[in-house]
Amino acid sequence: MSILITGAAGFIGYHTASALLKQGERVVGLDNLNAFYDASLKQARLQQLERKDGFRFALCDLTDRTAIADLFAQEKFRRVIHLGAQAGVRYSLANPHSYVDSNITGTLNILESCKDHNIEHLVYASSSSVYGANTKMPFSEHHPTEHPVSIYAATKKSNELMAHVYASLYQLPVTGLRFFTVYGPWGRPDMALFTFTKKILTGEPIEVFNNGKHRRDFTYIDDIVDGILLCNDKIALPNPTWSADTPDIATSAAPYRIYNIGNSRPIELGHFIKCLEDELGMTANKVMLPMQLGDISATFADVSDLTADTGFSPKVSLEEGIHNFVMWYRSYYGV
Repeated sequence: MSILITGAAGFIGYHTASALLKQGERVVGLDNLNAFYDASLKQARLQQLERKDGFRFALCDLTDRTAIADLFAQEKFRRVIHLGAQAGVRYSLANPHSYVDSNITGTLNILESCKDHNIEHLVYASSSSVYGANTKMPFSEHHPTEHPVSIYAATKKSNELMAHVYASLYQLPVTGLRFFTVYGPWGRPDMALFTFTKKILTGEPIEVFNNGKHRRDFTYIDDIVDGILLCNDKIALPNPTWSADTPDIATSAAPYRIYNIGNSRPIELGHFIKCLEDELGMTANKVMLPMQLGDISATFADVSDLTADTGFSPKVSLEEGIHNFVMWYRSYYGV
């Protein structure tokens, strides 16, 4: 029986599928190959996966309820890792409907099929963006998340609520992972490291929001994948001490769990850029700008629950991670 990974041609999906295939798992990778960013990069990731034994690609849109149901009926999946989504905070300001379609309707279709086919564990992508207007650091899964400041964040919070419904009504084990700023080789072109690298190498100015004072919990892709695989193997269980009088947000009387997954070492954007400049041997032409609408000034993950429950331990330093990305970028683009 195989594992389904949605968003398999995406950044995190590609690396997760690669890691599972290396473990000898059979993987079905679902993606719609949309044009949110350079489709050739998605195709290149997909070509890498198709060279590996045990991989099959399914071209499918998460919003296609019939196609999703048919895929589940054909494949008899054992587990599902749902990473497919419309990503990006800034893009959600101009295209809110695409987020509701993909992230809410698409996730509902996945939940329904998981319920109908007795999937033993669903791991799905949430986001640190759900913390929204909350400024208490570090962010804990046990903190309230009722004040999102972007449609993207609101859809991810909705995913967590929907997942709890299915865990509660149908005893579907679900684990949500709140990702904190992921970076590394094969990354998304719309994210800071990719954009900055491209522009610095071509002599273009880079836009630095919040005047470089943003603090982000930059987490290298290999550490993220380690956490995903650890959670995939730790099937969510009900919390026997959960109380309806004093309800814990991150757990439930149902088989439901929420985890932060980050580096737990926030880095100021200005320092991040300096590390990239050092790696490239070039100085960036910076255009300082105020904080953008819908953004949050800092993220800082408390990962103590994930560490305690799975042994998760991030290992890759910022300098090593940026070096690995730049090496990949120069090789891939022939720079």
